[in-house]
Amino acid sequence: MAESSKELILQRIRTALGPRRPAVEIPREYQRTRDFPSVLDLFAERVADYRAVVHVVTDPVAEIRTLLAGRSIVAPDDVPAEWLVPEVTWLREPLSVTDLDSSDGVLTGCAVGIAETGTIVLDGGVAQGRRALTLLPDYHLCVVQASQVAGTVAEALERLDPVRPLTFVSGPSATSDIEMDRVEGVHGPRTLEVLIVQ
Repeated sequence: MAESSKELILQRIRTALGPRRPAVEIPREYQRTRDFPSVLDLFAERVADYRAVVHVVTDPVAEIRTLLAGRSIVAPDDVPAEWLVPEVTWLREPLSVTDLDSSDGVLTGCAVGIAETGTIVLDGGVAQGRRALTLLPDYHLCVVQASQVAGTVAEALERLDPVRPLTFVSGPSATSDIEMDRVEGVHGPRTLEVLIVQ
């Protein structure tokens, strides 16, 4: 029986490559933790470096009231009840793409914050809702508890479930064209505000 063209090409590739070499063990002894003077201070600094607005607070409810009063805001169904201040018009699921796009913004929690990179990780867990909630509205207010902030990426990854839908957020959504003109809000919120709760 004649060989197919595909089989013939693959056989030629195998012959050209020669005998298969044993797998090489890759060392994984990189530094997983670092001794930062203040993980929270570094996180706040790095998040701000990405053009996000950072507020370090002890009372997130008062700050939510101040920042969102009079606005129409999306909130996942499982945000803490005390976050749902009466000064805000809350939009709750189920919401269409049009509803999300026409809202004034979204309020969520997060799974983890990474101090070293100034990154917030969302995994669709408690107080985060589905991914579309944080990608369509033009404004995102994210509440990060001090206990959620990890020093390094390796530490953060150890806290995350790899089978969950992970979204890594480093500042407002932005892209640059060939002329290096920065455009914000293309693939997500144009404005990111972060409440770091001590």
